[in-house]
Amino acid sequence: MSSTTDPRLTAATPGKPAFHPSMLLYDQRYRSITIQIFALFLLMLGAAWLIDNVISNMRLLGRSFSFNFLWQSAGYDINQRPIAYDSTMSHGRAALVGFLNTVILAILGCIFATVLGVLAGVLRLSSNWIVSRLITVYVEIFRNIPTLIWILIFGAVMAESMPAPSAFRGDDPASSMIFDAIAITNRGVYIPSILFTTDLGALQLGPVAPSLNWLLIFAILIGSVFANRALIAHATRTQNATGIRPKTWWKSILIFLVPLAVVKLSLGVYLDYPELRGFNFAGGTHLRNSFLAMWLGLSFYTGAFIAEIVRGGILAITKGQTEAAFALGLQPGKTMRLVILPQALRVIIPPLISQYLNLTKNTSLGLAVGYMDLRSTLGGITINQTGRELEGMFLLMLTYLAISLTISALMNVYNSRIKLKER
Repeated sequence: MSSTTDPRLTAATPGKPAFHPSMLLYDQRYRSITIQIFALFLLMLGAAWLIDNVISNMRLLGRSFSFNFLWQSAGYDINQRPIAYDSTMSHGRAALVGFLNTVILAILGCIFATVLGVLAGVLRLSSNWIVSRLITVYVEIFRNIPTLIWILIFGAVMAESMPAPSAFRGDDPASSMIFDAIAITNRGVYIPSILFTTDLGALQLGPVAPSLNWLLIFAILIGSVFANRALIAHATRTQNATGIRPKTWWKSILIFLVPLAVVKLSLGVYLDYPELRGFNFAGGTHLRNSFLAMWLGLSFYTGAFIAEIVRGGILAITKGQTEAAFALGLQPGKTMRLVILPQALRVIIPPLISQYLNLTKNTSLGLAVGYMDLRSTLGGITINQTGRELEGMFLLMLTYLAISLTISALMNVYNSRIKLKER
């Protein structure tokens, strides 16, 4: 067989056209790239003009762009302090305290709003007319009134309707503590705090020094979670191989309780209960009204939106799934928990991310009730004292951006794990 190429085929094959500059506009293969490069150039040009304008104006005012103010003494107090802080410390330390207050409020708010929203979303689909209508009233009221108003309402309720600490005094007090451990007053809520008789010290990590006791407990909890997951995975493999699933509930309880019991005995864990001393309570942990107003206001407001998201996700699942579960003998509660909700999560998670981001950004409203978050410290008092509004706002934006991107990344990882995989 000859290896030469048929000249007719060679002549019929069109050659690749040579590149011409006009193809950047008239050829579809290059036009989109040209437009993107041009748009990027305009964006960079606008950013360069803005930066140059800012530098020129600051030079005219005799100012420079500097973050040295972060190491100056703050000179103001912060009422809610998750780490050690006093007024002699730096503005950077005050900003760190505000950042931690923001993160704590965001995490607790997301957790409470999720629990509240899931329950409300499920109950709104209840066949009980009264229950479904009550949940509808909750959703419509909280969803259509601004967040700030709810925060102010919860703050006013805590400050005006709760008893004063003096009401807990005397042989026949007007108010009493819940389980002799929790005191709800117009100055906040006092709850027991966890203390240790054995202190392992602290781990110095730059500006923060977390307790080794708490790090040990956290590490044990994480280890217990992974051990329990391995136990459940082993039970699933056994079920797939034999058709019989071994009981794991008592083993799961031991996995979580035994290590914690060992830590309790080793570190001497005990509870420090609040006690009325003089005109106020001492001991325990003080949850201030500003924190409670923010937590409850943001949680109930966001929970109303999450309820609608959950309801929509459940309605997106076909009725055949419910009917199949009932045919297998599953009760309505187990059907919702084991069949409907796991499938609805694929619909629920994407809009849920937006609600978490909104709640986190709405923590900046804490200034209205005196909650010292990042906005109140770095973006408020620090800027007013130092006059570094440009640097302060720049740091404030970067911090909120980092928090939001972190939440989005974590939720997107979870979303990718539960979405359907094509085979």
